[in-house]
Amino acid sequence: MSELNKKGLPLDLSKKLNVAHINMCTEAEGPFKRMAIWFQGCNILCEGCCNPELQPIVIAHIMTVQEIVDIALESQKLYGIEGVTFLGGEPTLQEGLCVLAKIMANNGFGTILFTGRTVEYLDKEMVESVDLIVDGKFDEQQIDNTRNLIGSKNQRIHLITDRYNKYEDWFHKVREKRVEINISQSTELFISGDIM
Repeated sequence: MSELNKKGLPLDLSKKLNVAHINMCTEAEGPFKRMAIWFQGCNILCEGCCNPELQPIVIAHIMTVQEIVDIALESQKLYGIEGVTFLGGEPTLQEGLCVLAKIMANNGFGTILFTGRTVEYLDKEMVESVDLIVDGKFDEQQIDNTRNLIGSKNQRIHLITDRYNKYEDWFHKVREKRVEINISQSTELFISGDIM
């Protein structure tokens, strides 16, 4: 069970990730229709975090890269998604995230990563596997009320590839209050989007 990356090296589709939630189609987590994946667990523990329930490093839903890619392909077929957004928790704690991002790219999806770490402290392979990164620890003393989806003024946008160059203004335009409420079959309620 493997797929080749752009360098012709095999990627392990059986790598596992700890997934808290998946929204198969959202317009609240980046430009265009996209799938959003929230990962469980964070060791940064920002005060005032918008997802404190995702901070504990506990098992939520263990999924393979292949299972997540299959959901993305189904979402593309059903909803016409353009890309995938990785959120958390802290996505970079997931050992399989680089593989997942590379395979998403191999399947034509754009990828956006939100991380509490700064790009300078991320693994080079991780940085090069996504199209856009929003980095930096959330600082509740520097609330950002002007940019979409960016919680505090210290957080930065990094265009890693040119995929979103023409759409960077999506993050900088006057904030639209956009909230999506999802209720799972197990009656779990999950709210996403800009709710500040």
